[in-house]
Amino acid sequence: MRILLLSPYDATSHQYWRTGLVKHFPQHDWTVLTLPPRYFSWRIRGNSLSWTCSERERLEQNYDVLIATSMTDLASLRGFIPGLARIPTLLYFHENQFAYPASKTKVESIEPQIVTLYGAIAADRLIFNSEFNRKTFLSGVKTLLKKLPDHAPLTIVSLLQKKSEVLMVPLEDCLWEIKHEANKTSSSSPLVITWNHRWEYDKGPEKLLAVVDELLTRSVNFKINILGQQFRSSPVIFNELEEKLRTTRNGKHLGTWGFIKDRARYFEILKQSDIVLSTAIHDFQGLSMLEAVALGCIPLAPDTLVYPEWFPAEYLYSEDQRGHTAVDKILNWIEEKKNNKLPVAPDVKFLSWQSLSSRYASAIDNTLER
Repeated sequence: MRILLLSPYDATSHQYWRTGLVKHFPQHDWTVLTLPPRYFSWRIRGNSLSWTCSERERLEQNYDVLIATSMTDLASLRGFIPGLARIPTLLYFHENQFAYPASKTKVESIEPQIVTLYGAIAADRLIFNSEFNRKTFLSGVKTLLKKLPDHAPLTIVSLLQKKSEVLMVPLEDCLWEIKHEANKTSSSSPLVITWNHRWEYDKGPEKLLAVVDELLTRSVNFKINILGQQFRSSPVIFNELEEKLRTTRNGKHLGTWGFIKDRARYFEILKQSDIVLSTAIHDFQGLSMLEAVALGCIPLAPDTLVYPEWFPAEYLYSEDQRGHTAVDKILNWIEEKKNNKLPVAPDVKFLSWQSLSSRYASAIDNTLER
């Protein structure tokens, strides 16, 4: 089978998914086109124009199936390259443009939402990486259509729902092999917490600082690693956080600071961590959390967003109910570690390639048979 795979905003999670897809289905003949994950507004609106002018020859080849991420300006691309409209198409949603929290520094536009909506209408199958992602997309489309002044086809929502399903980004099987070598710290050592997310506003750096501030005030026995991908315009709050951790009690609470490019070393840090913490205000799957849990880390995540789909209530916190805040959970686990009674990380092997590959095979076959 000849498959054209398009990833026009090839961020880390998108790379993780597409390389896994190609790796686990070597029997297919893959043609992969990508564009770098920068200049978001231009990229999501202009990828069809960029590819039409630079990759027309490859786009006009004969393919059996087209797989594209939801960042693809699919409707325009099919107009520019009419042959693509005849190819059965699967659109994969790593995220949706309706559920992102508003940025304090960017002017919001509905253009990304419209591009994604048109792409969803043009595609034959829609696949989302979580039910949270699917529901917020469909409800977002409905809300948008209701705001339009006239001729807004509300029946589109039910049509999109009928051709949608949930199929998660799989985790690499090697994580469970590495887990067997996990080397957790002793009961007398500090509780090791890792925060391993993109250094951007939607990952909740203000909430992270508030958690660290409270733990420093309590003078409890903990150490924290602040990892994750950094950018030139990362929130300045990370400077304040680093200063506090390096200067308070001579930096005894600071573990590893900054992005770890080497995956083997990164996995070693996770293996030696007790807890992996999310302070996100948006997550559609949470791959960094799930990888850490696969390696044996206890998750501590919001009881909103996607996380109730993956973890039982004991691993979730709420900012509304007394006794269920992130700090309360951490303080409790610090005491439990002293007595060797830390909970076991939940099983997420249902998210492995071993568990999901047959479903991906069916999704590709079913797209071909549209």
